[in-house]
Amino acid sequence: MRNRLVVKADILIIGGGSAGCLAAIRAKELNPGIEVVILEKGEIRRSGSLAMGMDALNIVAVPGVDTPETYVEAAGLAASGIMDQLPSYIMAKRSYALMKKLEDWKVRFTKDEDGNYIMLKIHPKGKFYAAMDEPDLKVILASKVRESGVKVFNRIMVTSIVTQNGQAVGAQGFNIRTGESIVVQAKAVILSSGGCSRLTLPNSGYLNGTFDYPGNSGEGFAMAYRAGAALTGMEYTHQTTLIKDISCPLLYITTTRGAKVVNALGQLLGHGQIAGNLMAEEYRAGRGPVFIDMRGLPEKNISEIEQILFTTERPLQQRFFAQRGIDFRTSPIELYPTEFQLCGGHGLSGLVVNEKAETTLPGLYACGDVASVPRQHLTGAFVFGEVAAEEAVQRAHLSLSNFSETEVVSEEERLFRPFAEEASSPISLHDLEYKARRVIGDYAAPPKNEYKLDQCLRWIDRMKIELATATAQDYHELGKIWEIDAILDCAALSATASKTRKESRWGVAHLRADYPEQNDAEWLKHIDLCRAADGSIAVSTRPIERSVL
Repeated sequence: MRNRLVVKADILIIGGGSAGCLAAIRAKELNPGIEVVILEKGEIRRSGSLAMGMDALNIVAVPGVDTPETYVEAAGLAASGIMDQLPSYIMAKRSYALMKKLEDWKVRFTKDEDGNYIMLKIHPKGKFYAAMDEPDLKVILASKVRESGVKVFNRIMVTSIVTQNGQAVGAQGFNIRTGESIVVQAKAVILSSGGCSRLTLPNSGYLNGTFDYPGNSGEGFAMAYRAGAALTGMEYTHQTTLIKDISCPLLYITTTRGAKVVNALGQLLGHGQIAGNLMAEEYRAGRGPVFIDMRGLPEKNISEIEQILFTTERPLQQRFFAQRGIDFRTSPIELYPTEFQLCGGHGLSGLVVNEKAETTLPGLYACGDVASVPRQHLTGAFVFGEVAAEEAVQRAHLSLSNFSETEVVSEEERLFRPFAEEASSPISLHDLEYKARRVIGDYAAPPKNEYKLDQCLRWIDRMKIELATATAQDYHELGKIWEIDAILDCAALSATASKTRKESRWGVAHLRADYPEQNDAEWLKHIDLCRAADGSIAVSTRPIERSVL
């Protein structure tokens, strides 16, 4: 019989990234006596999309600088109208208090000579981008989690959310190092496991060379969908333009400090902040590559950019540029579109949530990139981590549900099937993932059309059959199998939503060649997906909530 660890918790948090850490800390602040458990697939000190440091808190409504109402207007423009206003308003309204809390934790925000926060403009309206200089932000969060008395289980891959009587009551998974099965009974479940960054292939072809955290392979989307929660915005396939071959952030850091964006013909692209769609259009029109050009900037500006990039925002860039002989003072930096991903932080994809971080499945809350609060970035992860905790602690008085041993064993048999003798994979897991993500890029990524999306769904069905024969030599490979399974589920959800939205919206994110125009009259609404009784994807639409503006 397989070794099994059974854990009981008042609140279970799946994912120890930015949102999960804030949820855990806030829950313990509100009720130090409750049992809070985090299941983290990596190691909490360096996990999630944050992983290390950060150069800015993207959304802060600083009193006297800008207002939450202005932010809602700006976010609505960025989301092309497909945005419920109240969650974004709550996020902006709580953002300044959040910033002050981070400062109390010794997180460093950049200020001018008069002691005012340095606020940069990246949004269509207003100034909400607060400069930060904190290379150890993730370590600070992980330390706060430990100090709060939260139980953290690292190297745990969660594969299913357990439900009883239509409510989330826990989760199952396994340790990717030891293979130990884990079962957690909980009164409330907070899902904060990130988006799906490994949807298509990066331009380097390296499977894990993604812009976002490569461990985010969409399991949160997949298991929430299987448990009965609704998802939305899955047709928003997000892509950005970043440093070629390394996919690291650069645009906001450089252009807010005077850098120019030019195409391969030497033509200047716009003025001020450059939209990603504009850069993507240069590639489609054959005027790429696009470059960041810092030649001619004052030495003070270049030194500041180097300080941010080489100490706070992915320090490996210093070695990368040195090995390529690139000096910002004399050489432009080539950019390239990244792989496509599904993400609630940079895009719109994720679980349907309200202003209380509640999903459509009672007992399940969602925050961070797995939740659909459009373009919420790090601020949204922090704020809704706290909001989810504030709601979840109200369930601490409930009794734990008794799990069915038959159902627990059934999930374990499904989970460890790739070790069975009858399993036999004709191709390697690396090749299978490469093939899956290449096909998704061929058929589900923009520009989209009906034929391509239908082909994507057909290929997914075929690759699911292939995956069902896959074998695992160790528990690391077992995790890879279930990551590929989640990627395929996410692609099916995305293709289905993309087929439904018969218009083009969000620039390159949902470009339908067969429906090239944006059509507000018919499609200014959400497209939601949930699992039907027969296992198929059920599609519905939902009106936009406009309670703020």
